Amino acid sequence: MRRVHLEEDTGKLTHVLRDEHHDQANHDLAIHNLQSQTVGGQTETESYSLVDLNRAGVPLLEIVSEPDLHTPEEVRAYGMTLRSLLRYLGVNSGELQKGVLRIEPNVSVRPAGSLELGTRTEIKNLNSFRALERSVAYEIQRHSELRRQGKPVIQETRGWDDVHEVTVPQRSKEEADDYRYFPEPDLPPLVVENEWIEQVRRSLPELPMARSHRFQRQYGLKAYDAEVMTAERLVADFFEEVIASAPEVSPKTLANWVSGEYFSLLNQGGMGVEHSPVTAQALASLVRMVAAGEINQNTGKAVLAEMFKTGKSPEEIVAEGGLRQISDAGLIAGLVQKVLAENPEQVAAYLNGKASLGRWLFGQVARLAGGKANPHVIQQELERQLAEQRNK
Repeated sequence: MRRVHLEEDTGKLTHVLRDEHHDQANHDLAIHNLQSQTVGGQTETESYSLVDLNRAGVPLLEIVSEPDLHTPEEVRAYGMTLRSLLRYLGVNSGELQKGVLRIEPNVSVRPAGSLELGTRTEIKNLNSFRALERSVAYEIQRHSELRRQGKPVIQETRGWDDVHEVTVPQRSKEEADDYRYFPEPDLPPLVVENEWIEQVRRSLPELPMARSHRFQRQYGLKAYDAEVMTAERLVADFFEEVIASAPEVSPKTLANWVSGEYFSLLNQGGMGVEHSPVTAQALASLVRMVAAGEINQNTGKAVLAEMFKTGKSPEEIVAEGGLRQISDAGLIAGLVQKVLAENPEQVAAYLNGKASLGRWLFGQVARLAGGKANPHVIQQELERQLAEQRNK
């Protein structure tokens, strides 16, 4: 990191050109919010600029990094890591689409082996990590192509056209000296004492990387799973609540449920963990039921979906739907016996080496049980009875 400094937010310009590259609905919306200019008795609304001063003067903190990143993937990873850190600290919501966090990469290329950076361009006001990665990739390609053609790269700021996935010029970019910085005489020097810095450091929460490493040590998670579980502070808190509520279930199994079915249903509902109708304790209860064999995996997924819809507990949903899994060994033995007796040709073919029929016979028993029989018990009993017939 090079520096962190405070700025004042500026006014925002929105340039509208009504042509084949612009959406009619957006054009009409802008027209609705614009007082038409009359020139020579004619209303001119084909091309115009809007000035938005609503955020002008609002303090903003800018974090400036060194030119240490070399690929679009590294840039995206850096941006996502920084966003996660800010959210953990509670200093920023990280909502790029709302403009509370903006990322403006500077791109330059240089010949292989050279240490001298080329002319840079800055891409302004990106509001998604997808746009960040793709715009940087586009600029790298554009700079490289210009250099191959022997053409200069113009130092400028550029905007990202998300529809056509290209950058477009906005204005020439000044060097630092062109800003004509000068000391502000009315601002006294700010002296920050080491004791206060240490006090703030001690008050910091456990940060994402440290928490990820702890999850790997404490819960035995792989690096990828630990990173997924700690990318957001609320998710990490939720996950640890699930673990505390289901200590008998492996953390890996719990992580799979959180990052799999639970995240999927959150995404479908367009909500975050903080707005989920399913608490950590409720999810833990559901996974405990699956782990104990009270319901199978597929039933568990269906129950979780119902929990999101109704807010009911997994126990209520299972009881009301009669979904509890059958694990009675005697009952399942009778079902297996019935299936084998009704399908002698398939049994004979299996015993003669056609192993794939084992899965078919398993499916017949499961279907006869209405999908409620414990698959582990079915498999054990099926293997036992087939072995008996082989040994006759």
